[in-house]
Amino acid sequence: MTLHQDSVPDCKMTSQGRGWILLLFCFSCVWETEPWKTNRNATEPPPVVIWHGMGDSCCKGLTLKHIKLVEETVPGSYVLSLKIGKNVIEEIGNSYIMNVNDQVEQACNILSKDKKLQNGYNAMGFSQGGQFMRAVAQRCPSPAMMNLITFGAQHQGVYGLPCCPGESLHICDWIRKMLNLVAYNSLIQKHLVQAEYWHDPLNEDLYRNKSIFLAEINQERGINESYKENLMKLKKFVMVKFLKDSMVDPVDSEWFGFYKAGQAKDTYSLQESVLYQEDRLGLKAMDKASKLEFLTVDGDHLQFSKEWFINNIVPYLK
Repeated sequence: MTLHQDSVPDCKMTSQGRGWILLLFCFSCVWETEPWKTNRNATEPPPVVIWHGMGDSCCKGLTLKHIKLVEETVPGSYVLSLKIGKNVIEEIGNSYIMNVNDQVEQACNILSKDKKLQNGYNAMGFSQGGQFMRAVAQRCPSPAMMNLITFGAQHQGVYGLPCCPGESLHICDWIRKMLNLVAYNSLIQKHLVQAEYWHDPLNEDLYRNKSIFLAEINQERGINESYKENLMKLKKFVMVKFLKDSMVDPVDSEWFGFYKAGQAKDTYSLQESVLYQEDRLGLKAMDKASKLEFLTVDGDHLQFSKEWFINNIVPYLK
């Protein structure tokens, strides 16, 4: 069984593509504790919390397949799929136009009130839900997140359109340069989700100063020691990269890599980054303690089989 969206990788029909169309529309309009060790019954698996990606909702579409997959492969598990909105329509809309910081705060409130999570939980974040779930780990240590698994997350942001890599096509490069003119506008930053993790390698200072979400959780402007301490409490931080991903540019972002400053072709790895070398988030220490796991799937965005999930992900959910 392969999990997939209705039209992936038909880029014209995906929710990812529609999200970037929305951004283009805006351009035309605006110029020493171990929290995972609990008293839970040994036969009862830890709860699992899921944060879906752009254009999806808590309990339908691709997310519903993920929920069922966890329930099938980890029998007896309690699965909470985060619902950021009053209904499906509002929730899908919020994945495009609701301030990410507000979404994270709402997610933290949901988790704190769920009695089934109070002894700890495992978390899975899909696509942009991956970096959002990481923000939860950094900002909201209670209840305790045990393992964090991100699938195709953009941990260092994006600098390109789905299925339109700027380094390959001139028109794509032109479009993303035009997006730079609006992505860091304060109004756009406050209301357009994808702009909040837009990362311009040609102007790193502008990104650091204007990005209200990604630059902040990545400790670009200063060090929030609690972010570092909270993330390091994880037992495991698992990052899944999709080797044929046509949605995320650059794909290296899924492992905290990105374009080298001043250009948009050559990339650096997590280990080569200032974030790692200065250990701003504790990732270097976690790496040395074998708390970081780097997994790959030889497929497009969020495309993986049930067999792959059982062999590679289920062990972190038990």
